[in-house]
Amino acid sequence: MDLAAPYLTGRADDMATGQVPGLVDAAGWLYHHWYLLALAVAVCWGVSEWVVRRLAAKGSAQRMALELVSTRHFDPSLEEIFRRGAQLARASTAMPWWAPRRSKTVQIRLRADGSTPLRYRIEGPAGGERLLSITPFGPDVTVNRARPIVDEPRTHTVRAEFILRGKPTSPLREVPLTPDPLQPLIDAVADLRCELGDLAEIRLDIQRAPKWALRARRLQLMGAARRSERREAQRAARWLRQDASGIEDSLTWQLQQLLTDKPGAGSGRRLVMPPVPRRVEPVEALGKLAEDDHLVRVQLLVMCASNTEGRPQARLAQLQAAFDVFGGRSRWAMRGWRLGPWRIGADHWPTTRGFERRWNLGHCQPPRANWVRLEELTGLLKPPTINCRLPVLAGDLPTFSFGDPELLLQGIYRGPDGRKRLVATYAEETLFEVGVGKAGGGKTERALAQAIGWAHAGGGLVFVDPHRDSWPRALPFLAHDHLMPRVALIDLGGLGPDPRVSSWNPLGMHHGQAAHEVVEAISDAYASALAWDDATAPRALTILTAALTVLVAVNQAACQAGQPEDQATIFHVRSLLTDGGFRRAALAAVAGGLDEETRAWWQSVFPTLPPDGFAVVLNPIARLAANPITRAFLGQPVGVYDIRAAMDSQMIVWVCPGGNGPTDRLLTALLARDLLRAARSRRDTPQEKRVPFRPYFDELITLTGAAPETIAAMFEDLRKYRCHVHGMTQLLSRLPTPVRLSLVQNASTLATTAGSKSAIAPITAEWGDDPSPDRVATMERFEHYLSVTVRGRRVGPVQLHGPHLDDVFAAQARPQQAGALERAAQANAGALPLHQLTDRAVKQLGRVAAFLAAHAPAGAAAVHLSKENEWN
Repeated sequence: MDLAAPYLTGRADDMATGQVPGLVDAAGWLYHHWYLLALAVAVCWGVSEWVVRRLAAKGSAQRMALELVSTRHFDPSLEEIFRRGAQLARASTAMPWWAPRRSKTVQIRLRADGSTPLRYRIEGPAGGERLLSITPFGPDVTVNRARPIVDEPRTHTVRAEFILRGKPTSPLREVPLTPDPLQPLIDAVADLRCELGDLAEIRLDIQRAPKWALRARRLQLMGAARRSERREAQRAARWLRQDASGIEDSLTWQLQQLLTDKPGAGSGRRLVMPPVPRRVEPVEALGKLAEDDHLVRVQLLVMCASNTEGRPQARLAQLQAAFDVFGGRSRWAMRGWRLGPWRIGADHWPTTRGFERRWNLGHCQPPRANWVRLEELTGLLKPPTINCRLPVLAGDLPTFSFGDPELLLQGIYRGPDGRKRLVATYAEETLFEVGVGKAGGGKTERALAQAIGWAHAGGGLVFVDPHRDSWPRALPFLAHDHLMPRVALIDLGGLGPDPRVSSWNPLGMHHGQAAHEVVEAISDAYASALAWDDATAPRALTILTAALTVLVAVNQAACQAGQPEDQATIFHVRSLLTDGGFRRAALAAVAGGLDEETRAWWQSVFPTLPPDGFAVVLNPIARLAANPITRAFLGQPVGVYDIRAAMDSQMIVWVCPGGNGPTDRLLTALLARDLLRAARSRRDTPQEKRVPFRPYFDELITLTGAAPETIAAMFEDLRKYRCHVHGMTQLLSRLPTPVRLSLVQNASTLATTAGSKSAIAPITAEWGDDPSPDRVATMERFEHYLSVTVRGRRVGPVQLHGPHLDDVFAAQARPQQAGALERAAQANAGALPLHQLTDRAVKQLGRVAAFLAAHAPAGAAAVHLSKENEWN
């Protein structure tokens, strides 16, 4: 053993001596051939990166997309938004185990291209779809499965990546929810224009923080904090020593030492104790990175494009300014370097390819500084809320095109960029309209512009105006050769020394109406205008209905005999009730056309009625006969006015009843009920073949005073027959309750001009008092707030400027042809001089009596006409 020990020791020394030169030689070889080592490292890195990219691309192929659409009442709480953020962070890990981290992300896409204010999409792993589809926002947010978006290439494109700058441990600014944190971003893209190819898109990738990266980041921050504290301590000690030396060398200190009586007080220098470095607290040094909970990494990419040079750069600058709202001690800043006027960023080599790969595949490779807590992303984790003011784009309100039958003019919208455009709604969706506002506010002017645009597009309408002011206003804009055959004027105002009047027989059967519908329409009109019902006037309703039934049967017989000129009119009700000979001849002539119950009533019940019981029925008719205009209009056997034919032939009919007295109200009630009857009679036409028709009712207060139930029924029923009513009124509160409730309930368009707060309040209440009555009441003249329906979605309330005919339709004005149009409108309505129609009405009783005598069965009593029976 003693001999072997020196041998082994020497052997080991020889081996060690031989290894050292070998290591030195290897180090020298590597030093001279360093490029081989670098090449090997690069190859290994390249192969690993290629494998990771292939796996990440494969994982990203299994992704889904959801689009979130919020209602205008969406108002989430901070807790709901935070829960949504936790869902997004959890869903980012719903990937296969082999998927690289860069593909484990959930992406929020905020996209605007001019068609919608802002589309809010969520894209993430397919495995997280169930988690992401159920949101904590409730029914105010609709989640739809979204299709991939395919963009057409734009001529000019700019890209940018935003990173967090400032103190890395400080949070972003806490932005309140009112107004909506998305408001700056929406304002930045509010003036995008589809026709120019404008596009702006923001993509925020959220990724759960990897533990090892978080620990490494914390170690780095703690080390930096300790080094900073040591430097501060050293700096403080240095300044302390300098201050002490300066004091001891000063004349004041030396004199103090000479005057003191303490021995040894002046010997030596003062001992200075250097400050000890302060203990670094992790919470203070790490800030928002101190806790693991709800900490995520984010990647923020932005792309703007357009077919017009300069617009993408301007848009990116607007978005950059919008992100400044979130900045505090930490802020969003564009990544890159600036060299004088040039900026090197995501649009330049070598970062462009990496940006495009992450953009196209949805990969998240954020800078190490992009650590945030979910609370910092509150403004971006939800769609726009009730506190967000959205612009009105062409996708919300289409632009009006003159002559387009699919569009209905609504007003002039001023965009965020100051551009004005005529906006419209789709005609098939504009079922009923209600316009409210003070006199002179522009509601009638807006209705006229809409009606004229609709007429030029080929649509049919009837404009009922008791005051007639709308007719001369619209006349120059309708005076076109192609419109003249379609325009008809029913003017009952009796203007001029020799007025011309059209004619209408409510009892006429020459148009092929159903007998029971005609009877029902007239009796209901009487009941509506005179406030009759089964409780207050049962006898009057019964007598009137029975008389109308007989006269309609007489007219039906006259038409079947080919003698429509011998039809009875509504004025023959008096003869039927008071002249026994006329009554016996009428009953005998139409005995075969009456049912057994009606004949029995005339035979057994009518003789028992006292003569003074007929006054309640005859008095309204006497008032109609006393007015020469209504006597001429209603006293003709074959009336020209036929609203059902006007509907089907797309006529443009202007009806001016002439006033709002008791007689005028009865006539208005007859016209309104006939319109309702005509629209309902379209049951005989297949729905797809019913031509759209639009009644416009100006001064609803006047019209509904005559026929409240009829107007209410129009707003309830006429949609089914493609007859769409537009009503204007100064005060909703002045309308009868059934009319007011039907108007507000069924209105596709609800509009108001300025007015008193009490008058406007019922309209703004329908909008949730946003805008408030105070704001609406102080609008300028011709300004409107209105809500409309576009593609089944409620849009507004939005502020529009009312269209003025002289501006909007200046090119269509033909004042030199106004006279020709008025003559054509009267000719189309069959208007004749008043005296001529009056003479015909006076002689009509004799014609009807002669017809009855000729068609009465043998043995029937002759009709005796006395002077008292003639209506002079």
